[in-house]
Amino acid sequence: MEAIHETIERTFREESGRVLAALISYLNDFDLAEDAFQDALIVALEKWPQDGRPKNPGAWITTIARNKAIDRIRRRKNFEQKQPYLVELTQKPPDPDEYEMNSIPDERLKLIFTCCHPALSLEAQVALTLRTLGGLETAEIAAAFLVPVPTMAQRLVRAKRKIAQAGIPYRVPPTELLPERLNAVLTALYLIFNEGYNASSGDSLVRQELSSEAIRLAQILNHLLADDPNLEEDAEALGLLALMLLHDARRAARVGRTGELILLEEQDRSLWDSEQIGVGTAVLERALQMRQPGPYQIQAAIAALHDQATTPQETDWPQIAALYNALRQYTSSPVVELNWAVAVAMAEGPMRGLTLLDELAETGTLDHYHLFHAARADLLRRAGFYDDAHDAYTIALDLCNNTVEKRFLRRRLAELGSE
Repeated sequence: MEAIHETIERTFREESGRVLAALISYLNDFDLAEDAFQDALIVALEKWPQDGRPKNPGAWITTIARNKAIDRIRRRKNFEQKQPYLVELTQKPPDPDEYEMNSIPDERLKLIFTCCHPALSLEAQVALTLRTLGGLETAEIAAAFLVPVPTMAQRLVRAKRKIAQAGIPYRVPPTELLPERLNAVLTALYLIFNEGYNASSGDSLVRQELSSEAIRLAQILNHLLADDPNLEEDAEALGLLALMLLHDARRAARVGRTGELILLEEQDRSLWDSEQIGVGTAVLERALQMRQPGPYQIQAAIAALHDQATTPQETDWPQIAALYNALRQYTSSPVVELNWAVAVAMAEGPMRGLTLLDELAETGTLDHYHLFHAARADLLRRAGFYDDAHDAYTIALDLCNNTVEKRFLRRRLAELGSE
């Protein structure tokens, strides 16, 4: 029973983006679509243990959720006003067993651009896209933004209310309006990928369905830009796709056989997907040829340098540090400052990196970010300050919410104890 429940939860995670997009397209109501989606989950928990997983789970979920939405509409006080709408909805295919997934139009791109309408704040655009397309829970989105959960919940409510009150259309915008939406769209895809590549919480380091979904959506977006005769390929959109592909190519080597975290310098590089690295590198080269530099292209170039090193010793850390320094010109992100400090430490020695981290610590922006304390602990360990490293690892462990990362930090603490 526990296994089938895990299968149901995993399936709903994997299908959530496309199903929610289809439901919102049908219903033109974010909250109703999410409620109906949850209703479908309850039905699955009742039926799948007896009947088994359906052949087309995405279609099954969509159909059940649509029917549950109709039931909810019928129970509302303004039922009579909804009659024409109900007639339209009930004319759609009713049988989940006969409803093929390819008969459901892929509405995800419409949903991305609806969520990223300029009437919403950038953070609201990104958060709503993560919630609907990425299937992230509110707590996970809050972790991605480094804000409290109640704050993020309020942002999501306000964003959905704004869409309803402003009558924001559910569509891919006209070609002349498309470029102004790209920044929020790219940011949303970037954060979806990050949560999949390095989960902020839970029992797994990697949530492949999220990172794969982000890559797929980035591919769809780039095809849209390339195929529209009124548009051109965007260098940063290509850069983001390259960045995802180059990082994702290392996924198989990041976790050991028993589920333990394996750092980049300790990974078995024969497990890296060389074909995907080649594809990512080619996409990056196409972006760079446009001579329109940006932060995603720089990050992709950093990932490419890591992927090109056949051994850890061959990693070009001075060039990586230089690229992070260039990235700093595009963003004031404290996480970028952290990554730059670590790259400098690898190029010039741990003491230089610790000096930069001490300067960053004075701002207080990363006090509750476990990776800052983990990075500082690692540099202290490399420099031979084992007691200080122990303290920093302990802080990182207390702040970390991911089970796999917690095990790694405990292992580091045990190693320090032996030293």
